[in-house]
Amino acid sequence: MPPPSRLLALAAFLVSATALVPPGRKGMPNQNAPGPNNTTAPMPDNLLIVQTASQVDQKSGPSVNAPPNASIPPTTVTAVDGTLTNTTVADAGSSRRRDAGWLSKRASGFEKLFDGLYVGQHDASIEGTAYLTYTVVNNATYNVQACLDWCAGINGCVFVNVFYEFNNFLLDFVFSEKSNLKCAAYGDIHTAAEKTNFGGQASYPQVGNESVPLTYITQSSGWGLNSLIDPTTPAGYEPVFGPTDGANNAPGYMGFAFIDKYDVDACAQLCNTRGVDPIGGGCAYFNIWRALVDSLPTTYTCSMYYLVADESTAVNFGQGDLVVTYSRGYSRISVLPDGGFEGYNGPGCSDFCFTASYSNWIGTSPPSGNWDATIFFYKPYARTGNGVALLGSADGVDSKIGTLTPAKKLSTRVGTNYIIQGFFLSSFAGAQLEANAKVNILWNGVRVGGTSGFTLAWTFVEASVVGTGNDTLSFVGGSVLAWTFIDDVFVYAA
Repeated sequence: MPPPSRLLALAAFLVSATALVPPGRKGMPNQNAPGPNNTTAPMPDNLLIVQTASQVDQKSGPSVNAPPNASIPPTTVTAVDGTLTNTTVADAGSSRRRDAGWLSKRASGFEKLFDGLYVGQHDASIEGTAYLTYTVVNNATYNVQACLDWCAGINGCVFVNVFYEFNNFLLDFVFSEKSNLKCAAYGDIHTAAEKTNFGGQASYPQVGNESVPLTYITQSSGWGLNSLIDPTTPAGYEPVFGPTDGANNAPGYMGFAFIDKYDVDACAQLCNTRGVDPIGGGCAYFNIWRALVDSLPTTYTCSMYYLVADESTAVNFGQGDLVVTYSRGYSRISVLPDGGFEGYNGPGCSDFCFTASYSNWIGTSPPSGNWDATIFFYKPYARTGNGVALLGSADGVDSKIGTLTPAKKLSTRVGTNYIIQGFFLSSFAGAQLEANAKVNILWNGVRVGGTSGFTLAWTFVEASVVGTGNDTLSFVGGSVLAWTFIDDVFVYAA
């Protein structure tokens, strides 16, 4: 039973003609608290992206000392929000050599993109973005087909640079293949303009005062597909648009990262681990695109958003010498249907109505309780849109605790980690009366997080859980005179 002081406060509220009008009677919330989230959502800093692209160097190729057939390294982050860095993306960027599902999406065949110089002339190999690995093939002939067959088995390979490298001691005497015909695999398509490695390294050991021969390149040709491979959609996401030649210029922007190859899985991981925007919450969408600078592949951008964008805002085609290509958008999938409560709109309701339950959510009151968990259609109460949930007697007639639960169990996977995210607001009755506000987040009946006390503004809350399959999510709380509104709830695979 509530303490006597709380009962007295409730009684005074119920009998006073000048008392605060409860939500169910279309009362006005605390005038000092913000209503809907009217803060202007941030937009991308396109100038910073262009400036950072001019500073970062993601071009490389097989080094003179590298052994052949090394595993493809994890995708590397080369810049975050304008600051250069060099970190790998956890669980993204695969070292797998073959992927049957990926191979089925290949374009039909390689084409010669440029020839090497004539036999005997010094040439140069490619130094370009998205370098993967290299091998050597039998050098009895200029064995292009062996290089192409090898590239076709490399996950992400769309281009191979074929060339001889002379005076490389390791190729000639150390590595078991004993061949100097190199095949360098790339995850992007390159041109002869990127033949910038002319050799000139000392690979042979120094013996006395004898001169050491320097490496040199000959017959460097390029072979590629006609486009990048269509990527597999990352787990926990769904495609929104693309590929196009325009990047999103949309609200809800959280920042950007450069990665060293076109890797949608890496972008998904960066979105998942981006952190929380205090106004907008967690990352719900990313836009990946390739930047060409002076017509050459330069970097790969992951732009992250807390609002889901679409192709209508993909209107950033580049600035100056930077051109946007291969732009795709992906939205994060919530296993919770209608976490914004927008599916409710009572019959004949054009402005204000509320209900205990509808097709997507069920509000439950304890015995003798009345409207202790409800869903409203009323824009002034909602954080976004028109729908919002309320814990606490909508009509203010009791001080019992309500329970709000999705109408169906969640389609979760056993053993998968999930993140529950949502926004809570306990300010309707003002700081003093809302001091005891409390909501518990329950996962299969066990408390995993929640919120308590007066909150002047919408407060972002998240909780980590593990799926057991067909899980149950509940929000339990509210007790007049401490109402709590809930909006924009998501359950994402982590």
